Amino acid sequence: MKYLLGYDLGSSSIKATLVDAGTGQAVASAQSPSEEMPMLAVQAGWAEQDPEMWWEHAVKALQTCLKKSGIHGADIAAIGISYQMHGLVCVDKDQKALRPSIIWCDSRAVEIGKKAFQQLGADYSLQHLLNSPGNFTASKLRWVKENEPQVFERIHKIMLPGDYLAMRLTGEIVTTASGLSEGMFWDYQDEAPSKKLLELYGISADLLATQAPTFSVQGKVRKDIAAQLGLKEGTPVSYRAGDQPNNAFSLNVLNPGETAATAGTSGVIYSVTNQNAFDKKSRVNTFIHVNDKRPAKSNGVLLCINGTGILNSWLRKNLKSNGEPFGYDEINNIAAKSPIGAEGLTVLPFGNGAERVLEDKNINSTFYGLNFNRHSQSHVFRAAQEGIVFALKYGFDVLQQMGLKTNVIRAGNANMFLSPLFREAFVNTIGARLELYDTDGSKGAALGAGVGAGIYTSFEEAFKGLKIIKSEEPDATKASAYKEAYGNWLRLLEGQLK
Repeated sequence: MKYLLGYDLGSSSIKATLVDAGTGQAVASAQSPSEEMPMLAVQAGWAEQDPEMWWEHAVKALQTCLKKSGIHGADIAAIGISYQMHGLVCVDKDQKALRPSIIWCDSRAVEIGKKAFQQLGADYSLQHLLNSPGNFTASKLRWVKENEPQVFERIHKIMLPGDYLAMRLTGEIVTTASGLSEGMFWDYQDEAPSKKLLELYGISADLLATQAPTFSVQGKVRKDIAAQLGLKEGTPVSYRAGDQPNNAFSLNVLNPGETAATAGTSGVIYSVTNQNAFDKKSRVNTFIHVNDKRPAKSNGVLLCINGTGILNSWLRKNLKSNGEPFGYDEINNIAAKSPIGAEGLTVLPFGNGAERVLEDKNINSTFYGLNFNRHSQSHVFRAAQEGIVFALKYGFDVLQQMGLKTNVIRAGNANMFLSPLFREAFVNTIGARLELYDTDGSKGAALGAGVGAGIYTSFEEAFKGLKIIKSEEPDATKASAYKEAYGNWLRLLEGQLK
C-alpha cells in the first residue's frame, strides 16, 4: 500500500498529513508545535522566524503522524510541500541559513517596493510583473543588500520557505515558476525571471534557485535524512506550492472562474483566470497557478487580508473567561447573542502589518462606537467576525472590478469557517454560495505529490476522494442587514484612509 506525505509550513505551526494514495483519504495528521510558533519582531512592522525551527517541527510532526498511524516510513511514496508565501530565506554555500527568514507579514520593504514601481514605471510593472514590486521577496532581498551587506555578500542562494524545507530533505536547492512569481521575480511577457527588476535591485540571477515544474520530482530524500526520519532513501519530493495556490489546488480550484477562500491567521480569496490580469493599484496580486502550462495560462489572483484569524486569536487570549482563554466554540456562541451589526460597534481588523488591499498602508486595528452602557463581550466578538468578513468583501469587490466574477466560493472546513456566524456573514455579505470541503493544505500537498510522482495520472484521479461537507446560500432576509452594517464599516474605513 502506498502513502503520500504532505507538509503545510505555516507561520503558526507545521502540519503533516499522511494520505492513502488508493483512496485519497487522510489516515493521520499532526501539527507541531501544539500552540503557535514564535515570530521575532525586533522592530515594529518586522516579522521573522528561524528556518531551523521549521525543520525541527517538520520532523516532530512527521514522527507523530507515523506513531499515530502505525505506518512504516518506507511505505511513503512521495512528499509534497505547501508553505507560507513571500518569505525570504538566505543560505550560504553550506546550505546554512545566514539570518532569520523575513516572512510574509513583515512590512520593512514597503518603501523599497514603492520606489521600484516608480523607477520601473507603471507600464513595465503592471504589464510584465502584473503587480507592483511591493513588499514581496525581491524587495525584502533588496532590503538585506542595503542594510546587511555583510550578510548579502555571503548569500549562495535565496529561496522561499517551502524551498528551504525541500532542501533540508533532499540537499537540492530548487524552486518553481509559481514560486518565482510570488517573490515578484517573474516577467510574464518574457516568461523568465525579470532581468530589469534584478538589475534595478542589484541582484544576480545566480542567487535564484534552479527552476523545476510544480508537479515533478524536484529532489530525493538524502540517505542521512531518511535514516533520521524513518523514510526510504530516494523518496521523491514531487510537489511544492505557496499556501494559497495550494489551498486552491486542495479544493480542486483549477479552472477560470473558480474561486477558493481561507480564513486562518490571514484571510484570502483566490480566483483563477487564464488572463494576465492585474489591478492598477496592486491591491490584489496575480501569481502563476499550480497547473500553469504556458502558453496555456493559468494564473491566480489573490486578495489577502493580513488581520483575520489573528484578530479572533487575540480576542480569545486577551478577553479571558475566569482567567483562562476562551475556546473558539465559546466565542462563537457568545457572538451569536448579538444582532447583525453588533448594535453599532464596528471593527477594522487591520492590525497585522501593512495591507496590500489598502495600498500597503498600515492603519492598525480600530474598535469604533464602543458604548459602555450598551455593549458587552458578545458585541465585541460579533463585531470582530463581521469586521473580518467586511474586509474580505472590500477586497472581493476589487476582484469583481477586474472581471473575476464568481457565484461559488470553495473553502476547507477549518479555522474561521468553523464559525456558523462567520459563514452566515460571509455568504450574505459576499453574495455567493459557500461550499466547505473535507480537505486542508497538508492533504492537498500530499495529493500534489501523487500527481508529481506519477502515482496519479490526472487531477481527476487525485481528487476522486474530495468530499463536500456542507454548503450555505445567501439569505435575502439577512442580506439587507449585512449590507447596512457593511456600509457603516466602509464609511469608517474610508475615514481612516483619508
